Amino acid sequence: MANVTVDEDQQWLLNCLSATLDPNQEVRSFAEASLNQASLQPGFGRGLSKVAANRDLPFGLRQLAAVLLKHFIKKHWHEGDESFEHPAVSSDEKAVIRGLLLSTLDDSNRKLCTAISMAIASIAVYDWPESWPDLLPFLLKLIGDQSDMNGVHGALRCLALLAGDLDDTMIPTLIPFLFPCLYTIVSSSQIYNKYLRSKALSIVYACISMLGDMRGVYQAETSALMEPMLKPWIDQFSFILEHPVQPEDPDDWGIRMEVFKCLNQFVQNFHSFTESEFMVIVGPLWQTFISSLRVYTRSAIEGTEDPYEGRYDSDGAEKSLDSFVIQLFEFLLTIVGSKKLVKVVETNIADLVYYTIGFLQVTEQQVHTWSMDANQFVADEDDATYSCRVSGSLLLEEVATCFGREGIDAILKAVRKQFSESQQEKAGGSVVWWRIREATLFALSSLSEQLLEAEVPGLGNLLEQMITEDMGIGVHEYPFLYARMFVSVARFSSMISCGILEHFLQAAIRTIGINVPPAVKVGACRALSQLLNEANKSVIQPQIMGLLSSLTDLLHQASDETLHLVLETLQAAIRAGHESSASAEPIISPIILNMWALHVSDPFVSIDAIEVLEAIKDAPGCIRPLASRILPYLGPILNKPQQQPDGLVAGSLDLLTMLLKNAPTDVVKAAYDVCFDAIIRIVLQSDDHSEMQNATECLASFVSGGRQEVLAWGSDSGFTMRNLLDAASRLLDPDLESSGSLFVGSYILQLILHLPSQMAQHIRDLIVALVRRMQSASIAGLKSSLLFIFARLVHMSSPNVEQFINLLITIPAEGYQNAFVYVMSEWTKQQGEIQGAYQIKVTASALALLLSTRHAELTNINVQGHLIKSVAGITTRSKAKSAPDQWTMVPLPAKILAVLADALIEIQEQVWDAKDEDSDWEEIHEGDMEAEKDLLYSAAATPFGRSANEHLEAMAKAYNEDQEDDYEDDMLSVSDPLNEINLANYLMDFILKFSQSDQQLFDYLCQSLTRAQQNAIKIVLNR
Repeated sequence: MANVTVDEDQQWLLNCLSATLDPNQEVRSFAEASLNQASLQPGFGRGLSKVAANRDLPFGLRQLAAVLLKHFIKKHWHEGDESFEHPAVSSDEKAVIRGLLLSTLDDSNRKLCTAISMAIASIAVYDWPESWPDLLPFLLKLIGDQSDMNGVHGALRCLALLAGDLDDTMIPTLIPFLFPCLYTIVSSSQIYNKYLRSKALSIVYACISMLGDMRGVYQAETSALMEPMLKPWIDQFSFILEHPVQPEDPDDWGIRMEVFKCLNQFVQNFHSFTESEFMVIVGPLWQTFISSLRVYTRSAIEGTEDPYEGRYDSDGAEKSLDSFVIQLFEFLLTIVGSKKLVKVVETNIADLVYYTIGFLQVTEQQVHTWSMDANQFVADEDDATYSCRVSGSLLLEEVATCFGREGIDAILKAVRKQFSESQQEKAGGSVVWWRIREATLFALSSLSEQLLEAEVPGLGNLLEQMITEDMGIGVHEYPFLYARMFVSVARFSSMISCGILEHFLQAAIRTIGINVPPAVKVGACRALSQLLNEANKSVIQPQIMGLLSSLTDLLHQASDETLHLVLETLQAAIRAGHESSASAEPIISPIILNMWALHVSDPFVSIDAIEVLEAIKDAPGCIRPLASRILPYLGPILNKPQQQPDGLVAGSLDLLTMLLKNAPTDVVKAAYDVCFDAIIRIVLQSDDHSEMQNATECLASFVSGGRQEVLAWGSDSGFTMRNLLDAASRLLDPDLESSGSLFVGSYILQLILHLPSQMAQHIRDLIVALVRRMQSASIAGLKSSLLFIFARLVHMSSPNVEQFINLLITIPAEGYQNAFVYVMSEWTKQQGEIQGAYQIKVTASALALLLSTRHAELTNINVQGHLIKSVAGITTRSKAKSAPDQWTMVPLPAKILAVLADALIEIQEQVWDAKDEDSDWEEIHEGDMEAEKDLLYSAAATPFGRSANEHLEAMAKAYNEDQEDDYEDDMLSVSDPLNEINLANYLMDFILKFSQSDQQLFDYLCQSLTRAQQNAIKIVLNR
């Protein structure tokens, strides 16, 4: 392209652009301000385009101009855009900019092409195709010009960016023109290099991904569009994959990655992609899989070749061997998870597993990194970071899940084979024999839950054989194998003999206190965290003080991730020590308190430290000395909150709440004397949401722990109650930001549970405040917690629930007829979102109480029913704005019965252990959902051959067991007798009584239920 002439204005712009790169801050700032001012003048965008297009200028200035142009376009191109700022670019200037940008796409600098392409894509969002009809023909012509590879690259880069913004109206029109051009590039390996062919495939991937999204509405159209193209593309993919993977060739890895991404989309989205068509790819895929392990072994595991780790191409795409192998595993994961295609690999499942374990070996880079940085070792193990080890272990999990016992047997067979080969390597003097041994243990540990559940015979013996053979190895020579042995013993403790368990427990305790590589101490900590709780107390008690001392010493050496692990281990040791921990309290508590204070702004470390202190508190005889240590420290902090560093007040309140939890009354009273007034002031005066949230929880703990006695602790009988009500008033202020009020529901619950007679005098004012706070709430969790208070008040009004309804009717609510209409509208919308077993019990049973009143007002209220499904295609942001969701309206009694039926369905699904494998509900057809439910519930009349009565008993038992296993969602709920409700029995009894008391009304309400809801109720009625 001809170079652009530099005039006076252009020279000024060039000088400004150069000045923005000046090392002098003042020069830079002045230049940036000048450019910002110039951007408001006509011709600024044209000027930037000319700089970007001028090939005589330095690359840095051209790229800077292209980047600034992209931002300029977003601000000034389209008046309807959210980020638009005046003035708008004129039509003439737009035409010049578009022309200059297109003329620069064939630039030889790839980074500049990327910047230009991004600017073109920004314009295309607004102008293409209506105002820029020649864009696509220009790009197609450019990628078809085999004499200009720079132009091909620029056009492909631009199309790749455009493909991300295409919608369901553009894709079907574009593909018939675009795909033949892309196919020519991909299939012409003698003309186009692997890099360009990869970029072409990335566009194919983007387009077929959008087609996959469209299938929900346009299934026939997308199939008709793609089916004729499948075979030629599959043949090309087969050709690319059939050659062995090349070492030190990121372009080879890159094109295969794009092939796998495209194949993933074909498998997931096009049902016409049959088993027979897929067979074409199996041989080449296997060739790629096997040869990639050879390359991965030399490059990553042994480190004799370059794996290009952490490197990217000019377009920002990762080009490492790791990323290629991870994409390979993702495709294999898709195949194994596909009911249609899994048969293709079924006969080779043993080999698939065997080679997969080979990829799990520790790489040379990992050995280097983990040896230098124990924190990284812990982080990589804990966070399941993006790596071949994690991807490979996920594939093994999928094999075990999809193939069941056959898959597990294949895994154990592969483990035995790899173990045997490692024995031969070890005997032959290999220095890397330990890597495959560690990989087999890693594979088994990652599958521990499935293997333990399957109760595989012989697994315990295999593990013991593998572990005992290496018990005598040197920890300094093979630290990562030793660390993995510790973890494996802990994971499979139920299958390993007591003698070996005791050996490793003793070894772990010794390891904490001696000089060994950090990885070994990490493994020992992991083992102790799991094994101490189940260990024989008589064995560990004599060593517990030594262990606590060693762990305390280790704290001083730990940081970041390792600090978390050591604190976790220390907590386990304190709980295991129990009585012995009392003598260690004077030593450990000051150290942990100091560590908590140092790390109070780090939520992870401070929470860990508090959990250690809680373990000390729970040990016999420790709570009072611990309280005497903590309270004098907290008092000055809470009494002068403005003078404290960030996070210390909120952290102190967190620490105090822990101390108050399940504390004896005298400890609660001691804390009251030191801290109560200060906490009230924080709630009333603070603007820090973390402080307000933690102070609210603290007050709830005071009420829960002190109960009626708390009222006698103040200067006069009404002092404490007035303070408590003042705090409630501030927290329920509708003008307060929702985050500050987040935990007010828990606080109000404790007030009405433990101070009922005092709160009864203020019930109307409380309801008014609750309604106003709910209406201004912007956080769903806050709204749900306030609805829970209404549910608890319903229970408290029983058996006079009608009077409570009448009270709500007399209270106004903005935008609604009255507070009852508002509360029920929100409640029936939110019930399905309420979290926690206790909360669900109380709210669901309260809805049943309301329905049982048959209050006249119930039938006068209509609430939100179900979503009216749109058939307008994919819901883009613009469509969502122009056509928001629409809902049916149903009578309140019908909605309540539907909500209760849904609760029954959830309980029934727990009995059958029905777990939905696809959480993306928006993509499931309503018909498909109904079909699944019909199948489920038509079979449910006598599940597993049981009578209805037996099934209902199983429901009640399963629900209760599930709640017992559930994490205690609110430590304060245990004091509520409603927590003892068995929701399954409660709902079944209610439905039976309700149907018998008014059969006509009950039958009428059932007519509006879905078939699944009706079937759930039929099971109850047929008992």
